[in-house]
Formats: sequence, C-alpha cells, structure tokens
Amino acid sequence: MPEQPGLLRTLTEDLDVVVARDPSLGGRWEALGHTGLSALWAHRVAHRLDRRGLRTAARFVARVARRRTGVEIHPGAVLGRRVFIDHGASVVIGQTCVVGDDVTIYQQVTLGAVGWWTDNHRPPGARRHPVVGDGVILGANATVLGPVTIGDRALIGAMATVTEDLPPGARVYAARSVVRPAPALRPVPHPGTAPDADRATASPDAVRVLASAGSW
Repeated sequence: MPEQPGLLRTLTEDLDVVVARDPSLGGRWEALGHTGLSALWAHRVAHRLDRRGLRTAARFVARVARRRTGVEIHPGAVLGRRVFIDHGASVVIGQTCVVGDDVTIYQQVTLGAVGWWTDNHRPPGARRHPVVGDGVILGANATVLGPVTIGDRALIGAMATVTEDLPPGARVYAARSVVRPAPALRPVPHPGTAPDADRATASPDAVRVLASAGSW
C-alpha cells in the first residue's frame, strides 16, 4: 500500500467514493450524513492520535464513533484510501488489521482475531487480524478471522467465513439456503368465522403452519 496522503485529501477521497458507490445519495451534501463515512472519518482521526501515542484520546474518539454509527474500528487498525463502508451497521475491524485501497465493506462484516485462547500465546506484537488487499469486496456478514492475508481484488460473499489465506482474485461463497416445498395450507377463513370453531377443525400441522406465519 503506498504512502498515505495528507488528512484533508484522504477525507475528500472518502467523501467522493461514497457519492460514487452509493446510488441512493444525491450528492456531496447528502453524503455527509452517510453512516459509514462518519465512522471512517472518525477512525482517520483516532488512528493519527494512536500513532502519536495519545491512546486514551484515540479510544475515546473510537468509542464515540461506535455509539453514533454502530461501527467499531480499533484506532490501531490501518485503513487505506477510498475505503467504502456501506450501511455500516455492526462492522468490526480489529487492532492489527490492515485494509488496502478501494476496499468495499458491507454491513456486519468482521475482520477479527481467532480468540484470546489462541492470541494470548502469540509473541508480543504479533499480528492477530487479517490483511486485506486492494480492491477486495466483503459481502454482508462476511467474517475473516486470524492473521490471514486476502489477496487483491478477492470477493468474499455474504455470510462466508474465511480463516486461511486467499490468493488474488479469489471468490468465496457461503452455502446457499435449502428451499423446501411449502406444506398444504388450509384456505383463509372468511370474515366472521368463529376462531374457536376454526381451531377445533384444523389439523395440528395446519395450526402450526398458520401460527408460525403469524396468522393467529
């Protein structure tokens, strides 16, 4: 990842990429209220505070950003240029994570560690979180755990879990849901039908189906 430009230029790029990638926005003024942008801008500030040794101030900024946006980014994490966090809800990025340029992150993505039972045995200062290459797309609820490396322009689909290195351009998809035929449903009773009489004549299976559908 190339050397980072000045803070003002970086913030401007962040704003422009939100406008370019979110079709629901009408322009820059509307993009200023984008949740992911607010979280990213707060992290830009927190990360610089952390690098200067002002860890308490950095954590305070990160904590406020989390409460306001629902996005938790550790001040120590390194985020590249033009990172786009769409929606932002429940995104978690760990302390030693490195995210490259032009990365797209959807809601509920976790870039985390394996767990304290493993990380406590690592040498001091060892990396515990992923390195994400340039141009990677992380789908909704994608999870990447441990000190793995995700190659440039890889795509990790929604609900997928990654715990090993991925080569550049890799595609990872979660298993699809199983679709089963619907059971036979009883006709919807006409208005005025007595509920008690209807329940008395309904089969147990039909009752369970209607109840689960919120009909009663």
